[in-house]
Amino acid sequence: MYQHKMEEDIRCPLEYGLEVFGGKWKSRIICVLAEKGTLRYSALRKEMSNITDAVLASTLKELIADDIVHRKSFDEIPPRVEYCLTEKGNSVVPILQSICIWSGAYHKEDNENTMTQCKKCDYKQGKGGIFK
Repeated sequence: MYQHKMEEDIRCPLEYGLEVFGGKWKSRIICVLAEKGTLRYSALRKEMSNITDAVLASTLKELIADDIVHRKSFDEIPPRVEYCLTEKGNSVVPILQSICIWSGAYHKEDNENTMTQCKKCDYKQGKGGIFK
């Protein structure tokens, strides 16, 4: 019978990091919250563009579970919920900035579909506009 050489729960730290902030939407949400600070769900959705409510809600739940994003709900009618980066979430921002600087050297620009946060980021110079 086949036996795994490694236990399934042993993970590479890089793999953990990519799971926490990798993928199409997680890094974008982190960048938007890094630039804008605290946002309500509707404002965050508007900033994201091209994301469905189901995907945004699911991604936010994952980021909350990983302690990257903090969700604060207010006991009001109508209900109000705000999202912001946690201390751990803010610690990811310099990592994403480094990835942006590296990617800027190799990425072909598509100004028509670039997120507004990316347009403000001077990643080619390593100054990271949204990360200041």
